[in-house]
Amino acid sequence: MDIQTQVQDFCVTFQKIKAEIGKVIVGHEDIVVGTLTAVVGGGHVLLEGVPGLGKTLLVRTLSDVLELSFNRIQFTPDLMPADILGTNLVVETPAGKREFQFQHGPIFAHLVLADEINRATPKTQSAMLEAMQEKSVTAGGQIRKLDEPFFVLATQNPIDQEGTYPLPEAQLDRFFFKLVVTYPTREDLLEVLTRTTEGHSAKVERVVNGQQLQAMQRLARQVPVPSHVKDYVARLILATHPKTTTALPMANQYLRFGSSPRGAQTIIVAAKVRALIDGRSNVSFDDVVAVAIPALRHRLILNFEADAEGITSDMVIASILKDLPREAAPALAA
Repeated sequence: MDIQTQVQDFCVTFQKIKAEIGKVIVGHEDIVVGTLTAVVGGGHVLLEGVPGLGKTLLVRTLSDVLELSFNRIQFTPDLMPADILGTNLVVETPAGKREFQFQHGPIFAHLVLADEINRATPKTQSAMLEAMQEKSVTAGGQIRKLDEPFFVLATQNPIDQEGTYPLPEAQLDRFFFKLVVTYPTREDLLEVLTRTTEGHSAKVERVVNGQQLQAMQRLARQVPVPSHVKDYVARLILATHPKTTTALPMANQYLRFGSSPRGAQTIIVAAKVRALIDGRSNVSFDDVVAVAIPALRHRLILNFEADAEGITSDMVIASILKDLPREAAPALAA
């Protein structure tokens, strides 16, 4: 099968998945596309928004559309690592003997919804960190591999901070995208009311299984990135590092620390997926710009001045994207 045919098949499949999710989720197209982009890119997603905006429903609907195993973990302050990973239990064999048997926890699924992840203690979050990064867990004295594909789709509430534990930067960096779920428009809210108060029942169909999803992931990795676009991504990341020769004024003024190299990797992979969604087999500058904010907003650490002036990481990234030239200066290009 030639590359153009594969790209067309990718587009059709992606639109089918999006359409099935649209049967349940009203509006939030950018959130749906962002979540699917991260899933095809092989990464985890952090969904942030106030309660009642459909974050949990989105993840549940995605699990219905994708033929993958699904588990939900409701995070609370008293949740322990063993509640997520599993533990050894003493069981009685048919022969009447007793032996230890490992009981798998809810982390052993292809798609894991980590609901209100910032309510867990650092000890429990460390267990999630290993699973997200290594695709394995250490439990019962053994390292146990998780089945692939494996995704963590986590939610958190930005306004209720009582009894919460902010995610450490190391764990935030493991999320492919951070997506901010906003309030619906008037038209979307009317549609939500119609669907939820008049007996509307949407039935979604499964579109792809795990093997087909992995094939989409492999195709995304094969999309070529022109050298000048790749150089632009590198310069974009370096421009977020304050007090360096490559930093732009906005970074120097409002940032303590810039993005890690993982931010550049995320932008490249996400840009490849976006190109495929658009029916193209090459990455453009516009693809990079489109994915830069969700890829970097959780990887920048603001300073006190930014907090005092109400400057957000989104504002900093938008300013850098505006000021950074797309083509490198001739001396740097050499």
